Amino acid sequence: MRHYVSEKRKLIEDFINGYFNPSVNPSILHDSVIYSLTAGGKRLRPILCIAAYEACGGRENIVPYATALEFIHTYSLIHDDLPAMDNDDLRRGKPTNHKVFGEAIAILAGDGLLTEAFTILSNTNYAKINPKTLLNIIAEISKAAGLRGMVAGQALDLISEGKEPDRETVEFIHLHKTAALIRASVKAGALLAETTEERVYKLEKYGESIGLAFQIVDDILDIEGTTEEMGKPKGSDIERGKMTYPSVFGIEESRRKAKELVDIAIELLRDFGEEAEPLRKIARYIIKRSS
Repeated sequence: MRHYVSEKRKLIEDFINGYFNPSVNPSILHDSVIYSLTAGGKRLRPILCIAAYEACGGRENIVPYATALEFIHTYSLIHDDLPAMDNDDLRRGKPTNHKVFGEAIAILAGDGLLTEAFTILSNTNYAKINPKTLLNIIAEISKAAGLRGMVAGQALDLISEGKEPDRETVEFIHLHKTAALIRASVKAGALLAETTEERVYKLEKYGESIGLAFQIVDDILDIEGTTEEMGKPKGSDIERGKMTYPSVFGIEESRRKAKELVDIAIELLRDFGEEAEPLRKIARYIIKRSS
């Protein structure tokens, strides 16, 4: 598992470094984009995309298309940290983008990453992928990242701060703000492989399950983790009165729910062969992680 993740992460980071050579002008915008893109991170979404593609027998190099998902994820983090949003000073153990480059450049860097992702996804020269397949993937990812996905989750997350926690609200936030893009990442891999509808469906449900589990574990780590491990301030969700799983269900029930979701995800892979082992291991990793 560690070797697989390290190998894929290197491919993703090599693509990022090559993509921005030559650099973007003006230089401050280039520096802002690179600062957040190379600040660390698990590269979970692009790795999941590649793992799903390979689990379905895909053999092309889809690293560029997978990396587009990291561009979208990074844009969302830059904007999420802004003073008008969560107002965070620390991300992955470093000052947040707006603290280094100012709010205006941070906003533009996020805007640029989001739109650049679709430049990559619409490029038919990276691999021998049917243009219609790429169009379907663009539709899936834009829906997951947009008004009916991540943006909706972020909006409800903000307007729910300080309100009485309730199950329906927290589930909407988590399914849209976090799980939607993770689900789309896995589904994109399956679609790129042009596999059967049944396999696409199972992998999509797998992605949704681990995406929700991932956010529940994040909620738990905000209470039980450390600032050093997480790379962001411990207890920030509580301080802002965020709607979280522990605030609704308590720590132990949240932990049980995360494990149940991972078990469901692994069961969905029952009919897949050894090629899906990275997906199984990623699911198990999600409930064991400390950052």
